[in-house]
Amino acid sequence: MITIFTTGGTFDKVYFDANSKFHIGESQVEPILKEGNVTLDYSIEQLIRKDSLEITDEDRQLICERVKASAAQHIIITHGTDTMSHTAKALAAHGIDGKTVVLVGAMQPARMRVSDAPFNLGFACAAAQLLPSDIYIAMCGQVFQHNNVKKNLEAGRFETES
Repeated sequence: MITIFTTGGTFDKVYFDANSKFHIGESQVEPILKEGNVTLDYSIEQLIRKDSLEITDEDRQLICERVKASAAQHIIITHGTDTMSHTAKALAAHGIDGKTVVLVGAMQPARMRVSDAPFNLGFACAAAQLLPSDIYIAMCGQVFQHNNVKKNLEAGRFETES
């Protein structure tokens, strides 16, 4: 059983005008999993619906509390990429033991024709089932530990922090 918590981010963005204004729409996790014919046992719970730059310490506290309270040992959190590593570090600081927690996002909204969201979500599902208990970020075919990752804005990818 995998529990998936959604928080918004680019993964669920909907652009609605020529100025690239957006809002966070309904989660795209369920449609992606259905389209991929995913049959593993999972549940989805929306925690917040925000761009990650708008996520507050109180929001992170909520995420940490829900992860800690969850009976699931395998957890995925969809999250905006700009502050994903902050939330991963907050989870680690809350002593989330005995669970494999994988944060995942997208550089392009799932609703776009060309998006990394479906691949990243599938990759996160595999990572959550295969990795030992800890907090991870899974993006673009790579897994990073919560304490050794950064987003490279210029390259548009995550990298090991050096």
